[in-house]
Amino acid sequence: MKNVETFLTEKEIDYTLYEHVAVYTCEEIKEHCGNLPGVVAKNLFLKNRKGTRYFLVVLPADKQANIKKIGAFLGAKDLTFVNAETLYEKLQLEPGAVSPFGLLNDLNAEIELCLDRALTLPEALCFHPNRNTASLVIAQTMFQKFLTTLNHKIHLLDEV
Repeated sequence: MKNVETFLTEKEIDYTLYEHVAVYTCEEIKEHCGNLPGVVAKNLFLKNRKGTRYFLVVLPADKQANIKKIGAFLGAKDLTFVNAETLYEKLQLEPGAVSPFGLLNDLNAEIELCLDRALTLPEALCFHPNRNTASLVIAQTMFQKFLTTLNHKIHLLDEV
């Protein structure tokens, strides 16, 4: 598993790391990390019915996901959540630690990143660095720079 902080430093991508207790849900993040700068995102790891396509959907934490609408937008029927075993197999992550940085572990670029367009607007974003005991705050310009290091297909989601 790639170390996120090492990768970002090597690529000259600036960030600020905040250590905290383990958090697993958006509610726990609000409770324990509510004072952190940046817009907090939630991350949904989904697959199509046949298990032939995988999607990392990243939304503002306070946004309700409409999985049927997301599936229609992506041309993927019957999206469902990936189980913990598949999550570990594909991203080498445990539940509660998923973020766009997990794509660093997807060396074959099998997973499609689906980023809510609303996350392209804030000055800073807040994600887990592949572990749920810390949060990484990254400026929008630096996050965009990170995205250019990926070989993954990226979708910008509107109105989902």
